[in-house]
Amino acid sequence: MLDDNKTVFHLIDGGSDEQDLALTLAENLAKDDTIEMDDIAVLAQAEGIGPVTADEEYSDRVASLVDDGVSMKACSNTLDMFDLAEADLVDGVEVVSSGVGELTRLQNDGYAYIRP
Repeated sequence: MLDDNKTVFHLIDGGSDEQDLALTLAENLAKDDTIEMDDIAVLAQAEGIGPVTADEEYSDRVASLVDDGVSMKACSNTLDMFDLAEADLVDGVEVVSSGVGELTRLQNDGYAYIRP
């Protein structure tokens, strides 16, 4: 049995509805007083990179999640694919070496995996 409550949301789809849903679920979990969370992470990769990019539709929500202690992560391979730099991301977004590697590590560390 796991002693920690940790969840990672996988933001991989470019659709606005899917991106909105992933962020809403992360926000709802962060505000849920009925469960004590040790960590909530959102990993953005592939077409899902948009919300963690500064000046995009969801960048204010991403900044608010960072302020609330949610770990926001961006795949470096995706940044390369879209010719983005770390400076193009919302402040506080962590760049990880690969999205799939980070997901593997997080799941091995007991994170529940959710892909909206």
